[in-house]
Amino acid sequence: MVKKEIKSILATDCGSTTTKAILIERQDNGVYRLSTRGEAPTTVEAPFEDVTRGVLNSVKEIEEIRGRKLLDEDKIITPQEGEIGVDIYISTSSAGGGLQMMVAGLVKAMSAESAERAALGAGAIVMDIIAANDGRLAHEKISRIRHLRPDMILLSGGTDRGNIKTVVELSELVKAANPQPRLGMNYKLPVIYAGNKKAAGEVVKNLNEISDLSVVPNLRPTLESENLDPARDKIHDLFMEHVMAQAPGYKKLMAMTDAPIMPTPGAVGHIMQVIAKNEDITVVGVDIGGATTDIFSVFKDLETKVPVFNRTVSANLGMSYSISNVLAEATLPNIQRWVPFEIDEVDLRNRIGNKMIRPTTIPQSLEELKLEQAIAREALRLSFKQHKSFAVGLKGVQKERTISDAFEQTSSGVTLVDMMDLDLMVGSGGVLSHAPKRNQAAKMMIDAFLPEGVTQIAVDSIFMMPHLGVLASVNEHAATEVFNKDCLIRLGTCIAPVGKGKIGKDYVNVKMDLPDGTKFDKTMKYGELLLVKAPYEAISALITPVGRKVDVGSGPGEAVKTEVFGGSVGVIIDARGRRPFVIPEDPKERVEKLQEWSKAIEEYDEN
Repeated sequence: MVKKEIKSILATDCGSTTTKAILIERQDNGVYRLSTRGEAPTTVEAPFEDVTRGVLNSVKEIEEIRGRKLLDEDKIITPQEGEIGVDIYISTSSAGGGLQMMVAGLVKAMSAESAERAALGAGAIVMDIIAANDGRLAHEKISRIRHLRPDMILLSGGTDRGNIKTVVELSELVKAANPQPRLGMNYKLPVIYAGNKKAAGEVVKNLNEISDLSVVPNLRPTLESENLDPARDKIHDLFMEHVMAQAPGYKKLMAMTDAPIMPTPGAVGHIMQVIAKNEDITVVGVDIGGATTDIFSVFKDLETKVPVFNRTVSANLGMSYSISNVLAEATLPNIQRWVPFEIDEVDLRNRIGNKMIRPTTIPQSLEELKLEQAIAREALRLSFKQHKSFAVGLKGVQKERTISDAFEQTSSGVTLVDMMDLDLMVGSGGVLSHAPKRNQAAKMMIDAFLPEGVTQIAVDSIFMMPHLGVLASVNEHAATEVFNKDCLIRLGTCIAPVGKGKIGKDYVNVKMDLPDGTKFDKTMKYGELLLVKAPYEAISALITPVGRKVDVGSGPGEAVKTEVFGGSVGVIIDARGRRPFVIPEDPKERVEKLQEWSKAIEEYDEN
């Protein structure tokens, strides 16, 4: 599968509406770079009902733009001979609704949550979580399983020395439901058992006949540990063997690819894990779409310091189809606080409603753009809030703390997401990647995610991360090279001291040796925001809090000497203080403050 010398790579991502193709070529200097991009409508639905038609159409566009022959009628030419063909072809997919799963476990906050982490990390949408203690009666759970018709079920529960009876009862519920697959009727629904190994025999007896059952190692072998990789790997395998095989044209597509097709979110998660590992950094990534918002993160475990990957899907928070859900969850005042002009509540509701019923429209005026970006801040904020509550240490673990509470059973519940420890924040999705000005994308991410300390900010230029995620499974070097050189647009760095202060009083001093030879030295007042333009180069910086309770990463009152990077936006100094920062409630004051911050980010120039 992996060739000794890869000169060219063709990758596609089959989305629900658009199939995107990219051509990566190795330059004369040996560096892999993005060469050409093409796209075409996805053709999984009627009248075509063959996903390969959209793939071939997107590749034809690359042929025309690049001026290279890649196709021989309906076949992608591999390997490359001279200037004809490519060495490998790979693909990801979320067409047909992506991978939809149900998970089940004994305790909702323990084994069921671990099962959810495994499914989400593999790129699935989790439709429902069945747990022994979820408060529903047996017949309600059975009815729910029958009604949802998932692509796959992940069944977990019990440590390897724990409960057997309840795990077996869960498998009996699945047996009674006799769930039918969403796509196709000529195969059995894939079920993965990743629970107490002592219960495996009984689970097999219950489910072997009505499902395609796979048994993998327990994903929660002890209270103190998770082992998610075997379940995730099996989800990927079954996704290929069963789910993808039933979708129109996917058997042909699988025959065309040189590596297993990955679910689009799973591929994004994979490239983020690769980057975090190779650069030894912590990462947060977001993909905000029309219907959903995906958040990915890699942070270190609070105790073991081992990198932990988490992904969440906010299935009802998006910028078009789900925009009214953002209004419902965020509430009108929270959206209104980001709108930098006075607007009537009825008018605001009507505009949001118009976007929902006309989801493909784009803003036609500056006012509409500012309104869309205000809604995006709340969609991102709420999605990240959900992510932080999910990305926590293992619950139910007995931890030794002090003599008085040494034997107290506790749920850790402490989020792994430490914004002061965050190194890189990556945004993707139309509202971020295609914002008219990069400054706007940077400010949306800062306002929504509230970075602390020193954090680099970037956006995915053309949503290339799925392609690079599947490429990383074949050629990690090429994937990381293109990721850093072509995928990421480095916006700059946010310097955000955290702590209390008083409006108009000195808050933090920042000194920087800028690449053009000038020296920047400014004391920021509490509540201010400032942009220092600088290219993507290492800049020596000394950040000194004025107050004893202000923290930039080394502790309250401690100065930080570090390197920061500029970018297409520059270095943003955010002296708005404690998180979340305060926005005036008075409409007139609010508008003035928002306009002041926007002007600072878009127009400041030291000269």
